[in-house]
Amino acid sequence: MILYELIDFDTLRVIWWALLGVLLIGFALTDGFDMGVGALLPFVARSDVERRVAINTVGPVWEGNQVWFILGGGAIFAAWPPLYAVSFSGFYLAMFVVLAAFIVRPVAFKYRSKRDSATWRTCWDWALFAGGAVPALLFGVAVGNVLLGVPFHLTEDLMPMYDGNFAMKFLGLLRPFALLSGVVSLSMLLMHGAAWLTLKTDGMVAIRARAIGTVAGMVAAGAYALAGLWLAFGVDGFAFTSEVVANGPSNPLYSEVARGGSWLSAYAERPWIAIAPLMGFVGITMAVRGLREGFEVSTLLWSKLGIFGIIASVGLTMFPFILPSTVDPDSSLTVWDASSSHRTLFIMLVVTAIFMPLILAYTSWVYKVLWGKVTEDDVTANSHSVY
Repeated sequence: MILYELIDFDTLRVIWWALLGVLLIGFALTDGFDMGVGALLPFVARSDVERRVAINTVGPVWEGNQVWFILGGGAIFAAWPPLYAVSFSGFYLAMFVVLAAFIVRPVAFKYRSKRDSATWRTCWDWALFAGGAVPALLFGVAVGNVLLGVPFHLTEDLMPMYDGNFAMKFLGLLRPFALLSGVVSLSMLLMHGAAWLTLKTDGMVAIRARAIGTVAGMVAAGAYALAGLWLAFGVDGFAFTSEVVANGPSNPLYSEVARGGSWLSAYAERPWIAIAPLMGFVGITMAVRGLREGFEVSTLLWSKLGIFGIIASVGLTMFPFILPSTVDPDSSLTVWDASSSHRTLFIMLVVTAIFMPLILAYTSWVYKVLWGKVTEDDVTANSHSVY
């Protein structure tokens, strides 16, 4: 027996679908509070010292946290090539805006305190705001569009083709349900950033973070509930109309898919997946409670649980669909027909099994070393060595 045949093709596909979800959730749980802190910066910190305190809560860790984003993009490229091709070509302008925001953020970190000018520093503070708020919003908009379906079709040689001109590929993403999904994403990451600030700071920065984070958490819970109702009654789902071939080829055009019904029918077929939205609501509710009552560590953990549940609920609701097509449902990408080869997935799994524990161990060690609050005295005493 060839080694990679120890795990059948469909099992590997499900494993990599789950690993992709783990990477995306890992990015939201770590870099999510970086984006949240950036988006909160102009509002939780009034003086220059307070803003430097907030910035230095994420300054030592944001680069490491972005590793999850890079790993997620790499996993899409290597494990799900059709998904990479279709999503990056269709969401090109949105991706460009997100990357521009991510490029501005490190520049703002490095250059903000290089000049003792209020105008100079304020401009970079708003750059940090954009670097946090814009990706947080657009990632949610992208998820909303995935649930709605994307207007693409595949040619006979699997070339993705999109309807509409270049500009409409971006403006067409700003549909009402997608914007609501963006509100869910932005508000939950604001809550997450506030939870991080309450853990890492004290004084007025922490007090303001608690107040804003409480409101953001309530908005996130309300918007998530509204999105669920909208998904149940106002958004058509997708379903196979023919039997899926076990361990079949990675060619979406071999599948027969129809649009109709509700995405939430998945909860009738697999009732156990209701644990994901339950985790989302419980996590957000407890995080809001923790923010209001001044808890620190538990608030951040509850916030992480809420984000985990919300993101997991999207993937579990859509399974096995990854990127459905509104123009030609048969072109929709699914777990069963949009992956790399059997051998590629197996080799990648072996590599992941070796390096993922190392990444987790290193990340845990970094957070242990950097444990503790950032205070105004710390920033003032080390003014030339901190951000």
